[in-house]
Amino acid sequence: MLRVFKWLLLAVVLIQLIPFGHNHSNPPVTKEVAWDSPATGELFHRACFDCHSNETVWPWYSHVAPVSWLLQRDVNGGRSHLNFTEWDHPQRHAKDVADEVGPGDMPPWFYLPMHPAARLNDSEKQALMDGAAKSLGPQTASKKH
Repeated sequence: MLRVFKWLLLAVVLIQLIPFGHNHSNPPVTKEVAWDSPATGELFHRACFDCHSNETVWPWYSHVAPVSWLLQRDVNGGRSHLNFTEWDHPQRHAKDVADEVGPGDMPPWFYLPMHPAARLNDSEKQALMDGAAKSLGPQTASKKH
């Protein structure tokens, strides 16, 4: 058992040398959405900005592999799908916010245990979806219900 533990510990130490997921820089904000109200902006910041902006807050565990790899992948994917701080670039998924938030697909379930402030109750979900329509443009009808 001790031998297995030593090998496992060595593996954990060695994977820290893999560079992916360790350089957590935030690109500059080029243009943020003109939110319809401060309340809408606050909801989006609280529930969406860690993955869908250039203002990601990187917690301590985001520097420890293999968690760092997963977080970097999620943030890269989130920013590529929709980035609220690069509004001067086309954001083709801006119309899908209500379709993702309404049924609870966003924020993802695995994000919420470590970020309880991102959990939205039903009235907050509705406010976020209404704010999305006013701030981002018409939203697609939900296909997931």
